[in-house]
Amino acid sequence: MASKATSIKLFTISTPPMRAFHLTWMAFFICFFAWFACAPLMPVIKGEFGLTMAQIANINIAAVAITIVVRLIIGPLCDHFGPRKAYTGLLLLGAIPVLGVAAAQSYESFLFFRLLIGAVGASFVITQYHTSVMFGPNVVGTANAAAAGWGNAGGGAAQALMPLLMAAMIMLGVGEKFGWRAALVVPGVLMLVMAVVYYQFTQDCPQGNYSELRAAGIAIEGGKKGGWDSFKLAATNYRVWLLFVTYGACFGVEIFIHNIAAVYYVDHFKLSLGQAGMAAGSFGLLALFARALGGWVSDKAAMRGTLNSRVTLLFIMMIGEGVGLLWFANADSVAFAVIAMLVFGLFTHMACGATYALVPFVDKRALGGVAGIIGAGGNVGAVAAGFLMKGMGGDVQQTLSILGVLVAASAVCAIAARFSSAAVEESALAAA
Repeated sequence: MASKATSIKLFTISTPPMRAFHLTWMAFFICFFAWFACAPLMPVIKGEFGLTMAQIANINIAAVAITIVVRLIIGPLCDHFGPRKAYTGLLLLGAIPVLGVAAAQSYESFLFFRLLIGAVGASFVITQYHTSVMFGPNVVGTANAAAAGWGNAGGGAAQALMPLLMAAMIMLGVGEKFGWRAALVVPGVLMLVMAVVYYQFTQDCPQGNYSELRAAGIAIEGGKKGGWDSFKLAATNYRVWLLFVTYGACFGVEIFIHNIAAVYYVDHFKLSLGQAGMAAGSFGLLALFARALGGWVSDKAAMRGTLNSRVTLLFIMMIGEGVGLLWFANADSVAFAVIAMLVFGLFTHMACGATYALVPFVDKRALGGVAGIIGAGGNVGAVAAGFLMKGMGGDVQQTLSILGVLVAASAVCAIAARFSSAAVEESALAAA
């Protein structure tokens, strides 16, 4: 019987865990690219539809609002149907609004499709679920963080590449008015291709697919019954809600920055669309290594200390993020703004990795429910940040300052999630 991988062999796809690892981060990368493809083009879209800052705030809120609901649902669905079918379905259905937004003719229709695109953000939960069931306790933090981090980089890639893709479309003869629309077709097509690849080349866990294993009477880790039972079990665990808050404060801020960074650099520092895209993209591209670094350091801390060493690390990351965010909010030049963004971005991505390095240990009976609820916390944080900016009258600088204070304060939730002695001992035995 196949078992969980105890090491990460990056340059092989010969085993089910490594195939799942590589395909899940690739699928997540494409989903994130599609999710944030509109953001760097917003200065152009803003001009075409004559959008106000209040309408842009509504679009940013819509982009992350529906993800809350879908993330809560998708975790238990992974327990029930398996991550392979869950990811395939999300990629196929998510491609519809991604292609549809390119056809939007008004603020209302654009807002509607932007709302539906938010569903693809639930891909994160499936990614974390799939790596959690494929890798052992000694490397699961690194596997979770690396897959999520490389996938998250799709957001940064979208910031940097979408303006270039739009320019390429215009060079090929597409009119300026349709350049951004033609560019947005690309991520939709990529999602459809990835859906076929994921279904064809992955399996749910090292032993095989859930449907076949259940038919053979073989026990499956995660939600034993799946679905609603998994969600209810996770929802009664207070640590889930503490990590819900911390994830809202790190991943929520990450999403918020993805949505407003390009417009902020254009409006506040008078950069061109291309320059703003590159500056904003550098934040997202930190995910290529920073989130993985957070998971790796968490694994190392746990090996040298205990399970609670992971909790202490998360606390430190949250404090660093809050202080860095305050620096970014008060930077008075482009150079200092970019440096500050990279510093607080490093802490933000590492905090995300450190949070999901804890997820597999919260409640093994309801992995999907735990991953889904905590993942939804990230989007609750992003929606809250969107409403905060709206309440500040669109003042991004003031919004960022308040967020910095709130993030630092949320670090208390990380410390409060410390595990009992019994859980620490069980974790040590599993890793041995």
